[in-house]
Parts: sequence; C-alpha cells; structure tokens
Amino acid sequence: MTYLLGLDIGTSGIKGILITADGKIVSNKMRGYPLSTPKSGWAEQNPKDWWLATQEVIKEIVTESKVNTSQIKGISLSGQMHSSVFLDEELQVIRPAILWSDTRTSRQCEEIYEMVGGLNNLIDYVSNPALEGFTAPKVLWLKENEQQNYNKIRHLLLPKDYIRYQLTGEIYTEVSDGAGMLFLNVQKKKWSEKLLDKLGIDKEILPPVVDSTEIVGEITAEVAQKTGLAVGTPVVAGGADNACGAVGSGIVKEGRVMVSIGTSGVVLAQTNNPVADQQGRMHLFNHAKPDSWYMMGVMLSAGRCFSWMKEELFADELDYDRLNQLAAEVKAGSEGLTFLPYLYGERTPHADANARGLYFGISGKHQQGHFIRSVMEGVTFGLKDSLELIKEKGVEIDEIRVIGGGAKSKLWQQILADIFANEISLLNVEEGPAFGAALIAGVGVGVYDSFEEAANNIIKVEEVITPNQENVKLYDKQYKLYKKLYASLKDDFKALSQTIEN
Repeated sequence: MTYLLGLDIGTSGIKGILITADGKIVSNKMRGYPLSTPKSGWAEQNPKDWWLATQEVIKEIVTESKVNTSQIKGISLSGQMHSSVFLDEELQVIRPAILWSDTRTSRQCEEIYEMVGGLNNLIDYVSNPALEGFTAPKVLWLKENEQQNYNKIRHLLLPKDYIRYQLTGEIYTEVSDGAGMLFLNVQKKKWSEKLLDKLGIDKEILPPVVDSTEIVGEITAEVAQKTGLAVGTPVVAGGADNACGAVGSGIVKEGRVMVSIGTSGVVLAQTNNPVADQQGRMHLFNHAKPDSWYMMGVMLSAGRCFSWMKEELFADELDYDRLNQLAAEVKAGSEGLTFLPYLYGERTPHADANARGLYFGISGKHQQGHFIRSVMEGVTFGLKDSLELIKEKGVEIDEIRVIGGGAKSKLWQQILADIFANEISLLNVEEGPAFGAALIAGVGVGVYDSFEEAANNIIKVEEVITPNQENVKLYDKQYKLYKKLYASLKDDFKALSQTIEN
C-alpha cells in the first residue's frame, strides 16, 4: 500500500491528512495554536508553536493509522500565504511571525509605490499591488520600527517553508507561495532584483525558489524519532494554501474555476496565459502545477458575513438550518433589500480598507428572512465581481466548482448558480489545502504521472446545480445596482473612517 501525507499550516491550526494513492482518507488530524494581537490591527504567531503542533499531529496520524511508515512515499506542505518568519544566522526565530491578516503596514504599502514609481511599475515587476497582508511591506515595517531585529535577519521564510526546514534541515520556498511575498517576478519565477534594489532589501535573505513538485529534502533522523516517520522519507516543496486548495479541487486545467466560501471568499481560475491586471484589482500568482498560473479575487468577508449576522443580529438564537429555512421562504432578490458585504473593508475589486457593510433598501415589509437571504445574495454578488474580472482577462470558464461552508447550503448553492448565471459543480472531496498538498507529494515522488491524472482519478463531480433563468434575469438587474452602491459611497466610507479615527 502507498500512502501520502499532506500538512497545512493554517492560521488557526495545523491540519494533517494521510491518504492512499487512490485518494482514500486514512487519518485526518488538527491541532490549534494561539494567535496574538498585541495592538489593534496586529496579528502574530510564534513559529515554534507551529512546529510543536506539527509534531503532535504527525504522531497522532502515525499512531491512529498504524501504517508502516516506510509506505508513506511522500510528504508535502501547504500554508498560510504572506506571513513572515524572520531567522538569524543561527536559524533561530528572531521575533513572532507577522501574519497575512496583520494590517499595521498601510504606510509601508504607500512607500513601496513611492519607491518604485507607482502601481504600473510594481505590476510590471511582480504582477500584484502592494497590500498590507503581503510580505514585502512587513519587511519594511521591521526595518523602520525594529531596526535591531531587522539587522539580525539572515533568512526570511513563509510558514510552511519554516516547518519544512524543521522536517528536513533544508531551506527553500516554491513559486506559488513565493509569488505572494511581493518579491517574485511571477512571469519568470525569479526574485525581482529590480524591485529588491529599489526597496533596499538584500536578496540573500530570500530562499532559493523551486517548483512546487520538486523534492527538496527528506525526514531527518531527529524528526523520525520525534514523530514516528521513517528516516529519509522524501519531502516535496508543496504550495500556498490557495494553490493547494485549487489542486485539491481539481483546478489543474484551464476553464475550471474554484469558488470558496469560507470565512473569506476566493474565486480562482487557472490560466496558461499570465496577464496581470494593470489596475491591481486581482492577484496573479504561480500555480503549484508547473509552468501555470492562477488569477484570484479575494473577499475579506464571505462566510463571516453570515456568521456575523447569526451571532449579532439574531443573538445566536437561530441555528443554521433555521436561518436557511427562513431565507428560503423569501423570493429571489429579497424584495429589493441589498447587502454590501464589506464588514472589514474589501480586497477585490476595490482594495479599500475603508469600505463597510450596508443593508440598502430596508422597508417595513422586510422580515427576518429578507435580511438573511440578502446576506447570501450580497456575498455572492461580491464573488461575482471577481468572476467578471477573470472573464475580462479572457479566461474561458467551462466549469465552476464551489467549496467551503456556503457550498453546504442548498439554498446558497442555487443562489450561486442564479447570480453567476452558470451551472455550479459540487465535489466528492472537500478536505482543503492539506489534501491538495498530499496530491502534490504524489506528483513529486512519481505516484501520479501528472496533476491531471491525480485530479481526474480522485476528484469527482457529485452534483451539478442549474440556474433558474427567471432568477438570473432578476439578479442581473440587482447586480447592476449592487455595483453602483459602492461607487456612490466610496468617498463617504473614507469620510466615515476619518470621523471614527477622530
């Protein structure tokens, strides 16, 4: 029997999954770790907590599965993008990692644009805009605010790369995660020396860049003793969480799109034609599949809008089944009630930290079900923004695969199909990035000949939801209104932010 191990270093915890070569899940474990918020807008974690949790998860999987660990033919990793791990010359952690969700670097993002001569030049260098979550502004923040720590930096790693170093003693990153640092020329798969020079950052602190499927080390004797893994087990480079999530959903060919409704929302499409958006409205990153890329739009609040409504508007008195039931009793369009899902600002397409949520069009006839359904519709309109940008870039969409919490609601499935005016596909597996990492391990060590073989043999479409054409027409009109609302309120959102600050 052949087994593959995938590990995902997430924000709330590490997930490990052991699968057979035909995709059967043998063991699935998760272990959490703390998140520190020392100041408003800050988000930090101790990388040593990730490593302790990783060891525990692997030991649990080995113990529960009772597999002969010599039959684990490959291990690979996924991880939260952008988060920075700073190591000194002795490869020790200098300070807590600054996470992707940390927003302290607004000023540094502005400085990056000034240093490179504007957005167009930055897009030419790295195909992406400067956003607070990315790694580059975090390095500048450290340089400007913790000079002593900055001077100690000899290695800058991402979370999964730090854990891979602990497993193997080798330091690398790979293209899909490196692309999210804002240092990588995603077209050439190399660090952008032009950008690094303009930012005054030493290229030597950045690790070598490899393809996601490259074997970059093996389990050391020390790690084998701590975890139960076999000495010498190959470790494959792996991928960023979104790239691994795409692999785990079979997004390994042009024409397939993944829509994920988790806490945040993601719309991702593979492309073989890497054309960056010159306005910086969406991301262009390297895919885990060699010599391919993906376009991605990100909503900061997707499923979070629904859980916020449940917790705050209904005081957690109604469970999700009842919320769905009330929403289903309301006609499509919520009788004109429209929800803007910008609870924490927005990334795609507006890149506006000042944007805020809104119920528009409230009247005396609106009841609980209208408020519930309009949240589902508003979040889906926000996802459609990203879908339309992908189409604008010339990507042909053959299939939309939906995963995440929203995909579990039958009502929300239909709303997605109706607003997208497209069939949506539901899958037989939804184990997330850790599952994708296991598949990457399989490709890297030769268990699978290709990503296509792995995806087509393991990941199947279980159900297809067809759009209701009457609802499609109604939502098309409401979507036009939805887009106008942000445009009309953009300046007011900024004024509101300044009012609150003062």
